Amino acid sequence: MQLFREEFNNLDDLFWAEISDLYDGEKRLTKMLAMANLVMTARLDQPGRKLVGVARCVTDFSWCCYLSELAVSASAQRLGIGKGLLDAARKQLGSEVSLILLSVPGAEDFYRRIGMAHLP
Repeated sequence: MQLFREEFNNLDDLFWAEISDLYDGEKRLTKMLAMANLVMTARLDQPGRKLVGVARCVTDFSWCCYLSELAVSASAQRLGIGKGLLDAARKQLGSEVSLILLSVPGAEDFYRRIGMAHLP
């Protein structure tokens, strides 16, 4: 977990990094990662296997799953990585578990494109 946390900290070009002040530093990030019970990652298929995407979820694996972060490196966006992370999470969860999220402003179109419904 230590290496992953350091990689996560160094993803300075991820969309959500713009709101990193909300994470309140290393202590909070460490707790966020430790308490998530479903974390999917995407890495480059080349030496070093740089982390380029992450989906962090909290779920009961029975009824619902809250997707708390979906982040893809700016250099890897529009390659299907975000959709792939969500597909991988859905596969782990099974068809009976609802995937729930609150979208950050500006990301709503992405979720609509991949087939997620807007709930008022």
